[in-house]
Amino acid sequence: MAVPSNTVQTITRVGNREDLSDIIYNISPTETPFVTAIGREDAGAVYHEWQTDALVSANANNKAVQGDDLANENRPATTRLGNYTQIFTKVVGTSTTQRAVRTAGRSDEHNYQLAKAGKEIKRDLEARYTGNYAAVAPNASTAGEAAGALAFMRTNASRGTGGANPTLSGTSSGYPNAAATNGTQRAYTEALLKAAIASAWNAGGEPTLVITSLGQKQIAATFAGLAQQRRETGSKKIEIIAGADIYVSDVGELQFVPDRFCSARDALIIDPEMWAIATLDPMQRRKLAVTGLADRDAMYTEQTLVCRNDGASAVIADLT
Repeated sequence: MAVPSNTVQTITRVGNREDLSDIIYNISPTETPFVTAIGREDAGAVYHEWQTDALVSANANNKAVQGDDLANENRPATTRLGNYTQIFTKVVGTSTTQRAVRTAGRSDEHNYQLAKAGKEIKRDLEARYTGNYAAVAPNASTAGEAAGALAFMRTNASRGTGGANPTLSGTSSGYPNAAATNGTQRAYTEALLKAAIASAWNAGGEPTLVITSLGQKQIAATFAGLAQQRRETGSKKIEIIAGADIYVSDVGELQFVPDRFCSARDALIIDPEMWAIATLDPMQRRKLAVTGLADRDAMYTEQTLVCRNDGASAVIADLT
């Protein structure tokens, strides 16, 4: 049917008000499982240090003759490790005009962007601290950089052919001054996982988290040791649980945790109590100088990653 002549239609009218929702839909993920799980401590300098130690090996032949003159034993010294702090920043500049106009979904564009900036820094922390990054000492023209978890993993590291452990600035102490070298990639298998867990446990660790990309977690869910699970819902329907969240190993339960910001080629098996974030300057908002018709603020924090003892954790590197 044809539209009668001179019918007033919205497509030709001037002055119709816009229909813009006051809700802003943002699906960018903000989950940071590694940063959330590990501990917290204070840093007092840009180079934060700590010490690790271990007991000597168990000796089943520890014995002495009655009345014997006992000799002093060699007592190993502690190991001194460190990491440099890194300044994480986000700067927001908003014109006075933008702050004056009426906006939908937020009352003030500048504050809205600052709130987003804080969440973005949190994601940056996760990406840095789960990554294979060496530490860099700051100077007058160089920003300090914190080493990531993968650059600390030397004791219990399963690597592909050609892969090499990260190095420290000293012979057996210092900070990670070179990241791990990538090797030939190989398939993620349950045998690799079991060997890594055993390695950490034998060294004295009690790992409880396996942090990987979602793709690697989905591979782990197919391991033979994980029986296909089903459960009955309230309506008597059966649900098939395709993903595995808990792995029951020979030495305890470990949780499989997918991480959107971690390395896709590595499985990081950690004891959260043996990792921490040392904060020199906490997350805060800092007003920057006004040089024109705009307001400028920075969100920033200065902190570093602490690996209290890498022997308590393990890494399965170079996964396809």
